[in-house]
Amino acid sequence: MVCTADPTEDNESFMPDLLNRLKTYSPFTALVVGDFMLDQSIYGAADRLSPDAPVPVLHEDRRENKPGGAANVALCLKALKADVSCFGVIGADHEGELLRKALIESGCDINGLIQDSTRPTTIKRSLIGLAQHRHPQKMFRLDLESRDPLPDLVRKKMLSMIEARINAVDVVCLEDYNKGVCDEEVCRRIVEMCAAKNKPLLVDPAAIDDYSKYAGATLITPNRSEAELATGLDTPLEASDLHNTDLATKLIKEHKFEVVVLTLDRHGALLEERGGDPILVPTVARSVYDVTGAGDIVLAALAGAVANKLPWLDAVKFANAAAGLEVEVFGCKAIPLAEVMREVLIQHRTLKGKVRTHEELLIELEVHRQAGDSIVFTNGCFDVIHAGHVAYLREAKSQGQVLVVAINSDEQVKKQKGDGRPIYSSRERLEILSEFQCIDYLIVFDEPTVHELLQTLKPDILVKGGDYQPHEINEWELVKELGLDLRILAHRPGLGSTDVIDRMVKTVE
Repeated sequence: MVCTADPTEDNESFMPDLLNRLKTYSPFTALVVGDFMLDQSIYGAADRLSPDAPVPVLHEDRRENKPGGAANVALCLKALKADVSCFGVIGADHEGELLRKALIESGCDINGLIQDSTRPTTIKRSLIGLAQHRHPQKMFRLDLESRDPLPDLVRKKMLSMIEARINAVDVVCLEDYNKGVCDEEVCRRIVEMCAAKNKPLLVDPAAIDDYSKYAGATLITPNRSEAELATGLDTPLEASDLHNTDLATKLIKEHKFEVVVLTLDRHGALLEERGGDPILVPTVARSVYDVTGAGDIVLAALAGAVANKLPWLDAVKFANAAAGLEVEVFGCKAIPLAEVMREVLIQHRTLKGKVRTHEELLIELEVHRQAGDSIVFTNGCFDVIHAGHVAYLREAKSQGQVLVVAINSDEQVKKQKGDGRPIYSSRERLEILSEFQCIDYLIVFDEPTVHELLQTLKPDILVKGGDYQPHEINEWELVKELGLDLRILAHRPGLGSTDVIDRMVKTVE
């Protein structure tokens, strides 16, 4: 029997399973061992055919060099708040220096990255033309590599360095592209070290027909075709869930893995724990642009989940969300933790409109920060909306990229304005303000001041309206403490809710 984890399950059942655990997600330490590569992309126009052969001609405009393979896993781990140590072998060449520099700039520890003059740095060189002169499209790829086994001295040196570091990490990731680094001896020694030190070992296997060198690892993440090759079982694309379960079950039985996460493209992933029932974890339908790097982000996300003690089902949901973001962009991209958490919210909290809870807003604002957006915050009762509110909020939005508006709860409005207020309930005020194009997010607060919101949301700019001085506002001391940019906007006399209400009463009388 195959159970299915529904990605559209209701909020109350899902929150305790993943989102509540992600609230306490914390940085971790990871060790990455495997095939470190350089992904080189050559971009240009491909708008003519060669005169001597029916092939397109690429006129190079620019080229990019990015870490690939195990190096991309390292970058993905960094984006998920990991302190990363890299262990592998690269060439003593120009490309190797480019790779080392990129990893150093990303903040990775590369003391375990050995340069071997007898082999080249593995390069995946992609030729990329512009489809319809707009969209990048991979035309061809050239691999420059050596698959020769490591020299004994190099292998021993790498294993010795891993053994010296392994005590200090939370999780170990093995990324095998079958380039000669992750040979049988290296893999078996790493399995032994992890077992002896009680460290989880997560393996993204090579496309090989025998997984015995990984036997005893905590988790393995083959895709369907890789699992077919390793097990000798045939599961065509139209195969039932039962056939996919056979793949995972055979891998666990033959190689004593604790967990198999079988990735199934658009169908999501199949999770099977040793002794447990298999669970199909579906993914959300997407516009897939490029699957490059999806396996790397899955391994990194599973590592982050394992290091944070998430149950396996939640770990796979987390990895599915990360991989879904990866396939929507061209090339490899390290997906930041905040973006993955926001994707989880979108999938399972159905974010709509502009109204947010405090926890949702914390996550979404972090995404904006990582994008470099400046966050503007203002607050008020906003009871009986008038032209003064419109002008004020429009000007507030002009101070930055993202405008957050906090409104007082009904109880607080009554305390501040007296009996008979608010005229409109918080639900009605939110509905009205949601139609303002200048507002990005709305939140209700029940405290007398916005001190708590400012401390947790930490906006870049605090906007206030009125004709008073900065030191006269309630939050002045906190503004100085947090280093917020306080901006007082121009006051428009005669435009206030109380004035509007008084005028309406006089008109009735």
